[in-house]
Amino acid sequence: MTDRIGFIGLGYMGHGMAKNLVEKGHPLTVMGHRNRAPVDDLIKRGAKEVKSAAEVAKNSDIVFLCVTGSAEVEALVRRADGLKAGAQKGLIVVDCSTSDPNSTMALAAELKPIGVSFCDAPLGGTPQQAEEGKLSAIVGCDAEVWPRLEPVIGKWAAKAVRVGAPGDGHKMKLLMNFLAMGYAAIYSEALAVAQKVGLSAQTFDSGIRGSRMDCGFYQTFFSYVLERNRDAHKFTLKNAHKDMKYLAAMAQSAGVANPVGGAVKNYYAMAEAAGLAEDFVPMLSDFVAGLNGIALAQSSKQAAE
Repeated sequence: MTDRIGFIGLGYMGHGMAKNLVEKGHPLTVMGHRNRAPVDDLIKRGAKEVKSAAEVAKNSDIVFLCVTGSAEVEALVRRADGLKAGAQKGLIVVDCSTSDPNSTMALAAELKPIGVSFCDAPLGGTPQQAEEGKLSAIVGCDAEVWPRLEPVIGKWAAKAVRVGAPGDGHKMKLLMNFLAMGYAAIYSEALAVAQKVGLSAQTFDSGIRGSRMDCGFYQTFFSYVLERNRDAHKFTLKNAHKDMKYLAAMAQSAGVANPVGGAVKNYYAMAEAAGLAEDFVPMLSDFVAGLNGIALAQSSKQAAE
């Protein structure tokens, strides 16, 4: 029997994920969204639209959430017309957001007595990879749920790894995002220093690209720095700041000092406070350059000419 899928959160990543699910044979129910374009596209592909999270739960065997973070997930589960209100025994709810692991574990404990499994499967990849069904997922779920969940996640992910119980996926994702957002902060600061000492972004790139310090994240970041490709990594500075706050809370609860994490978080906090919340992570390079009196975009363009 093919699992009926519910999907809430049809943004940069969610639309591609949901598209792959409906195109690969799963009955799909989605909740209405203020941005009608992805909803209307999925309806054309065969999805059904409902008005509440409770209705999504009633029409689904597995529900995927792809929203901003824990506050939004908790509301979707607990509000009067939420997932818990419409859930039947055996429902699996999968949070694909990057959320606070403590919240994830609390929701899993809350839903277990009514026969609902709450899992986390935070994402790796880009919106383009979501459209292509080539994302990665780090999954936290009970062992008995995994055989049922893995093939469904495989409809939108090229790689899915179960790392442990509910909450463990989000713990691992925060560590990975600490590395990624840390790279972005270091790249941005290094570019500012390079520019000040007479080395262009192109010269910097010529030394890094193809070396041991090159990586996929570096390449998408520098697709913006060098080519001004705004769509290279569509992850907002606001979300980066949110994730680094979650990391700080996780480290604090574990009794671990994380001064580097604090420094990384503060770059995103400053960028958001400066009104750049909806800019994407590679654009942090422009913000850091500006703090140092540099117009990095202009310098990159002139060097290219």
